[in-house]
Amino acid sequence: MIIDHHHPQRKMTAGIKSMSTFDMTVRLARRIAIGIVGATVLALGIVLIIAPGPAFIVIPIGLAILGMEFAWARRWLGRLRQHLSAENSKRYGEQAEQHRNRHSRS
Repeated sequence: MIIDHHHPQRKMTAGIKSMSTFDMTVRLARRIAIGIVGATVLALGIVLIIAPGPAFIVIPIGLAILGMEFAWARRWLGRLRQHLSAENSKRYGEQAEQHRNRHSRS
């Protein structure tokens, strides 16, 4: 069998065929473990939205754990970072404006 190493699909298939059953099992077990731990931390963060606690810290940690294996979690975490960055910029801009207004009147 001739393997065309320039074709991405064939390259990926060749890599999967050469992967041992043990390696595939370890990879799957890692993915499952990360999914369980990340989902548990994320669920705890969601509960902490209602219950008193640091939900704004726990939710990103859960997404970061899930992001180790799942692209959707990396996207959500990126969106959350962008949203928080925009909110912080807006808040600090408003505070700076208030500070300037207070001190310019004196």
